[in-house]
Amino acid sequence: MTVRDIRLFGDPVLKSVCDEVKVFDEKLALLAEDLLDTTTKLSGRAGVAANQIGIGLRGFSWNVDGKSGVIFNPKIVELSGEKRLVQEGCLSVPGLWHETPRYEFARVEGVDAAGNSITLEGTGLMAQALQHECDHLDGLLYLDRLEPEERKLAMRALREQDWFMKR
Repeated sequence: MTVRDIRLFGDPVLKSVCDEVKVFDEKLALLAEDLLDTTTKLSGRAGVAANQIGIGLRGFSWNVDGKSGVIFNPKIVELSGEKRLVQEGCLSVPGLWHETPRYEFARVEGVDAAGNSITLEGTGLMAQALQHECDHLDGLLYLDRLEPEERKLAMRALREQDWFMKR
């Protein structure tokens, strides 16, 4: 359907906990298409949460290792392996990349746009994306997960971004 604009750091929708999806209708199917288009039609996007396009519902799209889709009402049911520092960025905080602590493996359960149960899991980028997108739905940005010294550096770099000063 449509590639939607991404909300940027400072927009209150990004810090709000998203509502559970309760109605599975044509409107939700259109949201799923928009989420998927917003992730897959532009390069370098591993996922987009609904609140990043201004919709306060629990859902996100993913595009990792040639596989893509949309999940609603995702819940992390397993995080395992060691927590490692990985380079992470965010479409809502463009231009910044920081060492973010993430578990090596993640499993998420939720439903598709028709309400059918689905499970997503993976290591590497998939594990990182699942954790990152679920955080968005809880009103967290990856910046909130940074170690204190890294967070100081990130906030300083954020204030220096041209897009941040224009907001």
